[in-house]
Amino acid sequence: MVTPEFEIRRPVLVGDTTDVYLQRTLTILRNEGVNPVVTLEFAPARSGVFCGLAEVRTLLARILPETGSETWALEEGETVEAKEVALRIRAPYGSLGLYETAISGILASSTGWATAARECVEAANGTPVVALGARHVHPNVAANMDYSSITGGCVSCSTILGARLAGVTPAGNMPHSLPLLMAGTLTAMQSFDRHMPHEVPRVALVDTFKDEAEEALNVANALREKLRGIRLDTPFERGGVTPDLTKEVRIRLDLGGFEHVEIMVSGGFNPERIREFVESETPVNTFGVGTYIASSPPNPYTSDIHEVDGRPIAKRGRTPGVTPNPRLARVI
Repeated sequence: MVTPEFEIRRPVLVGDTTDVYLQRTLTILRNEGVNPVVTLEFAPARSGVFCGLAEVRTLLARILPETGSETWALEEGETVEAKEVALRIRAPYGSLGLYETAISGILASSTGWATAARECVEAANGTPVVALGARHVHPNVAANMDYSSITGGCVSCSTILGARLAGVTPAGNMPHSLPLLMAGTLTAMQSFDRHMPHEVPRVALVDTFKDEAEEALNVANALREKLRGIRLDTPFERGGVTPDLTKEVRIRLDLGGFEHVEIMVSGGFNPERIREFVESETPVNTFGVGTYIASSPPNPYTSDIHEVDGRPIAKRGRTPGVTPNPRLARVI
């Protein structure tokens, strides 16, 4: 299993991205000489796919002392229930307290993305789903989102770094800009074939200039067995990608002797649209999903102190003492 190498940026390490009251709390405690060992527990507001642990472990490896600290967690990618303790850290507060915001945020965003990806994967009912949402988020978190999408069940993603973190090969064929710049889909695909390594699948985007079925056949006739597939990404201004359009393209490819050519569909897909295609037995080999995963809301995590120097304690509304959860395993 690949070990993700997440980058923990300097602003996170020095606390510039934390809530300022945590900075002020540490200043007060240091001046008072107070640094107890605390048990801090993290739990999500909603059920979902637990994700973000790998990045959190990278952060903890940088900040926790080599001795005197322990961490337990669910496994990355496991289902987590609402309010279930998913992560428990025991460490001196002085080494941990500054990073409560970062840990909560990593888990919240990652769990939200992974959960949205899992919803699409389950709707696809065995048809592979590729994450294409990088253009819908800030570049500083695009790879984290892609990693989370693969944790949620996507087979690949569009960014190089996201794929590297997840230990997969990035997926991508061509943008609309390539046929626009090359003055034609066929010309663009022929150039793609000349200049891309053999291991890169030849998948042509066929909705830029002409009828999708016509363009698919043009490319198939030119590349023959070298053509792995075609992608339909018809904009909603022209009706979008529909089951009927996909079925027509499939039939015309088959009639032309190109049964080996796969069909990928993308453009506004979410679990509901994916189920529509699956239930109508639309011949799709791969679904590409971008906005639905990228725009999924974070799953907020609460973080609460439950012990101070081994003494059970909690704020009102929370139960003092360690919260039992036999599903947690020690990870550090």
